[in-house]
Amino acid sequence: MSIIPQLIVNSIIAGAIYTLVALGFNLIYSTTKFFNLAHGAMAVVGGYVVFSLTRQLDFSLWLSIPVAILVAGVIGVLSDLLLFRKLRERKASSMILLVASLGLFTAIQAMIAILFTSQFQTLTTGASISTVYDVFGGAITQTQVVILATGLLIMAGIGLMLKYTKLGKAIQAVGDDEEVAKIVGIDTNKVIAIVFFIGSAIAGVAGLLVGFDTGLEPTMGLALLLKGIVAAIVGGVGSLYGGVLGAFLLGFVENFGIWHLSGEWKDAIAFVLLILFLIFRPQGIVKK
Repeated sequence: MSIIPQLIVNSIIAGAIYTLVALGFNLIYSTTKFFNLAHGAMAVVGGYVVFSLTRQLDFSLWLSIPVAILVAGVIGVLSDLLLFRKLRERKASSMILLVASLGLFTAIQAMIAILFTSQFQTLTTGASISTVYDVFGGAITQTQVVILATGLLIMAGIGLMLKYTKLGKAIQAVGDDEEVAKIVGIDTNKVIAIVFFIGSAIAGVAGLLVGFDTGLEPTMGLALLLKGIVAAIVGGVGSLYGGVLGAFLLGFVENFGIWHLSGEWKDAIAFVLLILFLIFRPQGIVKK
């Protein structure tokens, strides 16, 4: 049986996961103009909140999921209120903000490791193994179908919000020129806080879905963050739809790139793709 249908399915699922990370990352970057490395930690928070509530406190799964998304969003807002906003008020450079976000990422990851240990954890039990579907010769689980549908729905939701709502237009105005946005009466701090909530909540969704699909570990945020950043740069930093295109391109290049190689080559292939884009098309697929 040909392996190509399974490679296509794997590529689409990987692209959907990278889409969720890249969407939140690009949304925050387009508004604040700095690389928020703490974004990866919000994905870990989402996964471990569900783990804590369902496996340790016996909460309902359907209650735990929205709580986890809310917690990830709130932590994102607090990171802006208590750290990034203070630095912006002091006219800190993008480099200072990036280093601060790296410190926050490291601190959150360390706290999660202390609270839950570094042991690999799963969100599913033996009795709740996902149904597996056959798609033209490729196998896809029920969880992976949810991942794909969630990625597409969130992408559509963010796109509609930015195009048709007052909040979306305010977000774009702040991203275009924060000072001008202030002059015309937009509360830029409030808009940025909302963006951090939305972006971090999306990262939380990515983390909990990965937890259901492959499992949890405190260091998983770094891998998700790096793939999200590569997808964002390849697609076009700050571009909503560019990030989605970059995510799916990365998913296909990675999975077809390891066709005759071992899985350990995935990260190397991803960064070769990144380097090629930085050299030949630094603006990405879609120019912002």
